[in-house]
Amino acid sequence: MKIIGFIASPRKDGNTAWTVNKILEGAKEEGADTQVWYSSELDIKPCKGCLSCKKNDKCAINDDMQMIYDALKLADALVIGSPIYMGQMSGQAKIFTDRLFAQISPKFSPKFKEENAGKKLILAFTQGNPDSGIFQTYYDYTKKMFQLLEFDVKDVVVVTGTRSESANEKKELHIVMKNIGSSLVLEQFSKL
Repeated sequence: MKIIGFIASPRKDGNTAWTVNKILEGAKEEGADTQVWYSSELDIKPCKGCLSCKKNDKCAINDDMQMIYDALKLADALVIGSPIYMGQMSGQAKIFTDRLFAQISPKFSPKFKEENAGKKLILAFTQGNPDSGIFQTYYDYTKKMFQLLEFDVKDVVVVTGTRSESANEKKELHIVMKNIGSSLVLEQFSKL
């Protein structure tokens, strides 16, 4: 099983990176092949809305997103991590999500679904606010948006209170995040 992590945070060593990497660590311990991408190290431009991807079957923007498109075609699962800024995903996460449009057919069915039916997705959010329900409407909306794109959303993880205590200092999270990653792999093997 191949799982890709995309960390949509400007901080390479922040709470979001720790959360996604811990999920991937759990998956790797169960035998998954994992790869992680950091938005802070990539040149990913915003979607131009030019529809070249629909006319020519390829995104017109030649940037680092091309590498991610190739990796997504081979992946069984995707873990997207984003901090919550102003009540929603970071700008980096939004640009990444918008650029997935090039992988969506005009019927809003992911092109990569042909290669890997039922691509699994975990959304991992980190927020400074300790109230886990304060942005629930946004989390629900985001989950539904990815489901509309035919991702199999397995979990929406929200790590709260990171303003007062970083994610890696929350001892209970070490096991919880690893278990989320391992469950992706174990579920895959249970279907074989």
